[in-house]
Amino acid sequence: DTSSGLYINLTTFLGLGQDYIQHYYQLTENPVFLHIKRRRKEIPTKYQDGPEKKITRLAIGTADGFTPDQQKYTYHESYEIIILPNFTTIPYPTDNLPQEVEVAIKCILEAESATKIAEVEALAGTWDGEVKAVSKHAASLKQLDNGKKIPPSGWKCEKCDLTQNLWLNLTDGSILCGRKFYDGTGGNDHAVEHYRATGYSLAVKLGTTTKEGKADVFSYDEDDMVEDPKLVEHLAHWGINIAQMEKTDKSMIELELDLNQRFGEWVALQEAASKLTPLYGPGYTGLANLGNSCYLNSVMQMLFVIPDFIKRAKLGIGLLSGKYSVPPNTNHEHESRQGIPPRMFKTLVGRGHPGFSSNRQQDAQEFFLHIINIINRHSRRQINPTDCFKFQVEERYQCSRSNKVKYTYRTEYLLPLPIPVETAVNKDEVAVYEALKNETEAKGQKLDSNALVRPRIKLSSCLQTFIRPETVEQFYSSALNEKTTAQKTTRLSTFPDYLLIHLKKFMMKEDWTPVKLDVAVEMPETLNLTFLRGFGLQPTEELLPETVGAAPPPLVYDSVILNQLTDMGFPPEACERALYFTENRGLEVATNWLMEHIADSDFADPFVPPGIDVKPEKDKFMANEDAVAMLMGMSFTREQATKALKATDNNLERAADWIFSHQNELDALEVEDEPRHSKEIFRDGTDQYKLVGFISHMGTSTMVGHYVCHLLKDKRWVIYNDDK
Repeated sequence: DTSSGLYINLTTFLGLGQDYIQHYYQLTENPVFLHIKRRRKEIPTKYQDGPEKKITRLAIGTADGFTPDQQKYTYHESYEIIILPNFTTIPYPTDNLPQEVEVAIKCILEAESATKIAEVEALAGTWDGEVKAVSKHAASLKQLDNGKKIPPSGWKCEKCDLTQNLWLNLTDGSILCGRKFYDGTGGNDHAVEHYRATGYSLAVKLGTTTKEGKADVFSYDEDDMVEDPKLVEHLAHWGINIAQMEKTDKSMIELELDLNQRFGEWVALQEAASKLTPLYGPGYTGLANLGNSCYLNSVMQMLFVIPDFIKRAKLGIGLLSGKYSVPPNTNHEHESRQGIPPRMFKTLVGRGHPGFSSNRQQDAQEFFLHIINIINRHSRRQINPTDCFKFQVEERYQCSRSNKVKYTYRTEYLLPLPIPVETAVNKDEVAVYEALKNETEAKGQKLDSNALVRPRIKLSSCLQTFIRPETVEQFYSSALNEKTTAQKTTRLSTFPDYLLIHLKKFMMKEDWTPVKLDVAVEMPETLNLTFLRGFGLQPTEELLPETVGAAPPPLVYDSVILNQLTDMGFPPEACERALYFTENRGLEVATNWLMEHIADSDFADPFVPPGIDVKPEKDKFMANEDAVAMLMGMSFTREQATKALKATDNNLERAADWIFSHQNELDALEVEDEPRHSKEIFRDGTDQYKLVGFISHMGTSTMVGHYVCHLLKDKRWVIYNDDK
């Protein structure tokens, strides 16, 4: 969309901006480009003088729902052929062009760009949260003849004094209050408790019925809002004439929309109460939301304040050059702030990943590790920017009976810290708030959401919990040649240039449902982590004998329980862990262990029992000869085929792809002789840190929400909220 347009080389099909085509020509001597210019024309906005659009439907991409990517412009493209070095221009289309030029241009114009793919996905991603299924209970619903008749007004919960959020059970006519909402408002759960006691599933929310026969109907058995085609008949059984009913209470959709748009955490993290000044220029470029891509935007904004990443193109140039961050030409409030849509980048890094290639909400921490893995795979023999995050964790085990020790080391890119809610510094204030909330709700009233008091936990408490010694059960002691217990302590043996801390706010409840802790962690501006440094084996300590070559007890897993656990969807490695630590005592015990440890960083890693040494293989790699022959039949040399198979664990299909994507690595034809596991190199700097940025998740659910990023730039804090 820039005034200079895009230049696509007709030999390599690489797209370049005007600033880089001369340099590219000097490097490659490929002179012919298709020059594409795109001009946009604003689509007139209807009802510009009226009030702002009101969201009335829990939906995405529909007329009355959320429309985050509403089309505001139409586009017109023009083409010409450019030949370097003199920038000779030939209009396109034109007659008498060489056939290979025509074919190349046709391929470009007919190709599906990342933009077009994103547009298709956006259409496919429209979502309507109000589409309901017909309840399986509606057609044959049992209704008791108990003499009850429901008056047209004056309703009250039969088990408390609430007069709002009331539900009529369509089977027995009882009127009870609904569930408690996540902000403390709502009911006292009497309706759902009644279902658990009776099994009567269908209930209608009183006050939501309309003359058209519509109302909120919930099926407790199906655990969802449903349609009841016989609602008029079912209400008439209790003396309710729907033609005389008027809507007097908010529907569940209206309540959810209201909560989503006003809840305190969203207001606080987006700094809605503060007057924010838009910033423009280098380093102040937003990233457009491509549909639930706030996780990507926040992570990439954070990465591109770090010198190791600033050197990278192409996203880095877009974010840091300032070309795409200029003040708007008008003062119209509806005009969208400028930024860049990272479609090509998202397509590239998300390719092949079931989550990151979609438009669904994703976890920012998981995406960060995904980016780290991608960069690591493509940074061989190059400077790796992820090294600024990499550090080594030291784990010390001390056998409880022999007192001998064992040290293990692993590589990490972020430090996960548990949040000990019991260490809150404002326990008294929280207790007063909880008591006030319970008292207010008992009277059928709602507590102001602005009065919310969250437990406040100091970061130092999180760190102390992290370094606290823990007891390891089923530890194999090579000194005793049997299982015992051991004390495990964790430290950092190296400190990275930038330490990324992951506060583990998501956890599992006793009923296995994921929840987000509603707490505030106080983050200091500076951090001294001297106490966290590990120093390895000490002169007074004696190492446990190595188990390599010895014969530790064989691992025996109950195959029936193992299959049952994997059928539940747990990773096989995690299931083996659970059976090992619970000693095959049964499905329930193993399942409970899995739910308690599901947030462990090594949950799905290959399982090695504690105390067992694992040494890297030193055997020379042996290529599959059939695969080598197949690749040599594709005109590759034996050395190239062997190198590709070595990099892909003898997978023929992956080896062929690897060769085409690693042409620069095939110049050296000899196969490397170094061990497959060479010693890792870590930067080890100071253990003193300063807070320079943080990513925040807004929302109470683990499945939905929004990410924003705060960064310290030029001695001031800047919030990055997608393209703002």
